[in-house]
Amino acid sequence: MNESDSTPRRDSHIRSFVLRQGRVSEAQRRFHEQGMPRWGIAYRAEVLELDATFGRQAPRILEIGCGMGETTAIIAAAHPQQDYLGIEVHTPGVGSLLKEIATRELGNLRVIQHDAVEVVRDMLAPQSLVGIHVFFPDPWPKKRQQKRRLIQQPFVALLASRLLPGGYLHCATDWQEYAEQMLAVLSAEPLLENTAPDFAPRPAYRPQTKFETRGLKLGHGVWDVVFRRR
Repeated sequence: MNESDSTPRRDSHIRSFVLRQGRVSEAQRRFHEQGMPRWGIAYRAEVLELDATFGRQAPRILEIGCGMGETTAIIAAAHPQQDYLGIEVHTPGVGSLLKEIATRELGNLRVIQHDAVEVVRDMLAPQSLVGIHVFFPDPWPKKRQQKRRLIQQPFVALLASRLLPGGYLHCATDWQEYAEQMLAVLSAEPLLENTAPDFAPRPAYRPQTKFETRGLKLGHGVWDVVFRRR
């Protein structure tokens, strides 16, 4: 299959998120207003020049769904030789991530506040990434909601096409049924191969969050799925 054939038809996807009117703190609002002009990237339906965006040539890693940004910032701070592009739709999370960038003085992290499917489809060139992180996406646990899950075959094919050969796609979830779906969908993608017999140990670069630590103490499971592009 030609890589361009893996691109979902424009406006054909079901959104995996709902924009809720959550409370935005004054600090989040301030960092959002001050930080987006400096570290934010506006969505445009054209390929993003990553070298110009970061001002250098470096390996690039995409993180989809940064949440409140702490994990994204920790990873970027620990790997200054790599550039990170974070996608998050919710303003409180984007504001918190921009605060992390400012306080940690991270020159290797940029943010796009937009739908991830459209960003990957329209703004990222094929074979432009060495890694993609999808950590704890919304599990949409009710059966009637599961069509909204982000990890579905068309999007995984699109993600795989954006990876360089040898690049990795790393998903993590604390919902076992979603973990099994992730494993099945990634296993069915011909451009990808599993790095483990099934689920993978948590790689050292993914920090264990406070939420995750609390869940593990309560006996909740966490599953990592790590595949590489052939």
